[in-house]
Amino acid sequence: MQLLTLLEQQKQLLNDLLVILDAEKDAIAARQSTDIEQQAKEKLAKLNQIQQQDAIIGRHPDKAQLKEDDALKGLVGELEALLNTCHMHNEVNGEALQRAQLSFHKLNNLFQQSRGKSQMGYNSEGVATNIRSLGTNIKA
Repeated sequence: MQLLTLLEQQKQLLNDLLVILDAEKDAIAARQSTDIEQQAKEKLAKLNQIQQQDAIIGRHPDKAQLKEDDALKGLVGELEALLNTCHMHNEVNGEALQRAQLSFHKLNNLFQQSRGKSQMGYNSEGVATNIRSLGTNIKA
């Protein structure tokens, strides 16, 4: 297979990855956990394809042309720029996902705190007690 064809296939794979990363960003913003999981699986599969394609290019007998032929050097530059764009989008998505997870944990803690407060009461001596235990020690 020609080196140019392999590079063009790699470019398509990187463009596909960029589409997946955009969909992942939308899923994170919408807090759609099933969509986030699906995008993560697709992203992983696409990354595996990109690595396989890179290995094929690396083993190509004419790979020296990548540094000699101006057209191929230009295409390699485009691939590197596209890969950098994918890296940046992935970083942004990772940070957004961490912020969403942190927000979830804060909200969960607030719910647990408020639930705990609503279950607290005071006995006749003014000592705080759990409402669930109120009346459970009556022996009549």
